[in-house]
Amino acid sequence: MEVIIIVAATKNRVIGKDNDLPWHLPVDMKFFKETTKGYPVIMGRKNFESIPHKFRPLPGRKNIVITRQKEYEAGDGVTVCNDLKSALEIAADEGKEKTFIIGGGQIYDLGLKEGLVDKMLITWVDTEMDGDVFLSQFQETEWRKQTLMHHPVDERHDYAFEMVEYSRK
Repeated sequence: MEVIIIVAATKNRVIGKDNDLPWHLPVDMKFFKETTKGYPVIMGRKNFESIPHKFRPLPGRKNIVITRQKEYEAGDGVTVCNDLKSALEIAADEGKEKTFIIGGGQIYDLGLKEGLVDKMLITWVDTEMDGDVFLSQFQETEWRKQTLMHHPVDERHDYAFEMVEYSRK
């Protein structure tokens, strides 16, 4: 099973602020939805709680939430576990060829530090912002980089962005 990080980050690696995304990029959100639909998604508790109630659990996907809270109740349609390796085992039981790690920062860090990630889909937002959650540095020399698309500023997007695929060498 291929394990894929999917994330959007600014040039200074901000991925969140106040438990929210500090930008609105409809094309990126559509890409996220279409790319992850039908596959298990793994996320941390804070990331799960940042999703608006009307979108929880993310439809059309096995939602797996990692938390240290022993009695955490995420609701119907969500599987809760206590660590990333358990989450990946639950995802593997779904029998799909891909699983997506969708955040937040601590879960991305775990996947990268433990060498569990095969691919990253990063939307690089062409700005710098204040934030409180960041995408950690990674060794770019360990990854093959392919730009998937570039999107300019337009009436629906306040920032230009580039979608990049990184595949482990």
